[in-house]
Amino acid sequence: MLSWILFSGKEAVKHGVPVDSTHAIADTAAHAVSAHGGEENLFTQLLRHIYDSKYLELPFYHNPDPTKHGLELPQLWKFQTFIGEVDLSITKHVVFLWLAALALFIILTIAARKNTKNKVPKGFGNLIEVFVLFIRDEIVVPNMGKGGLKYLPYLLTTFFFILVMNLLGLIPYGASATGNVSVTAGLAIIAFIMIQFSAIRAQGFGHYLAHLTGGVHWLLWPIMIPIEVLGLFTKPFALCIRLFANMTGGHIVILALIGLIFVFKSLAVAPVSVGFALGIYMLELFVAFLQAYIFTMLTSLFMGLGMQTEGHSEAGHGH
Repeated sequence: MLSWILFSGKEAVKHGVPVDSTHAIADTAAHAVSAHGGEENLFTQLLRHIYDSKYLELPFYHNPDPTKHGLELPQLWKFQTFIGEVDLSITKHVVFLWLAALALFIILTIAARKNTKNKVPKGFGNLIEVFVLFIRDEIVVPNMGKGGLKYLPYLLTTFFFILVMNLLGLIPYGASATGNVSVTAGLAIIAFIMIQFSAIRAQGFGHYLAHLTGGVHWLLWPIMIPIEVLGLFTKPFALCIRLFANMTGGHIVILALIGLIFVFKSLAVAPVSVGFALGIYMLELFVAFLQAYIFTMLTSLFMGLGMQTEGHSEAGHGH
């Protein structure tokens, strides 16, 4: 990412792009560029790494059309509905979402075959097993009990999928799909479904509906039930926004630090800017793992709260 930002900034300065432009928001920047006959400024060049677009930037490909920044992706699946036009065309984040899924499938298939052949996992297979055992023993069992092991495949998929998407955003010309709120919202919706499904499966549908009353007198139900229903949606909403904000914030900080070189138009600030940016980059590598862990841990925690009835019954049988 650092190399991409430095290259973009150098190109912007070389072509006489004004540094003091006021294009602050990436989405409006694209419209402003087209309105000015394709002229770009420094920030529209740098922000291109963060926001989604219909162009895929490649290191050895230059589009002859100056208004098209990279390889143009096919624009398909547009149709009209009663609420307006729905565009399901392929974008940069969709491409990296697919790349993450493909990489995850290949990597985990190789690891599974290695661990099947070797009774004692070693090498790459052992590395994957470390993560699997950590999620099982430190996340699933403490939060959900042994009954939660049946949901381990879902939680493992969630962890590795988010991790790979986060890491793809740290490579040059890459993009972090988790920096798109639509992607994190999709993950949160799946988490919401799994949270409710696990609760209904553990408690029964009748008991699940009864808990929405909060155990208060029926006269208070008109107040309590909306609050409880709202609480069901605040959990996945928090998962969605937390992941999106954390994965976008780090990229913005790196962009701002590198941008200081071009704002001050002096190489004297380059060592400080690059040094701090490298520090943030290393922190972003840690955050990529941390956010995958937090999303998985909170999902298992919310599922465990809904399964607490099953956990209590197991404890009673144990005594």
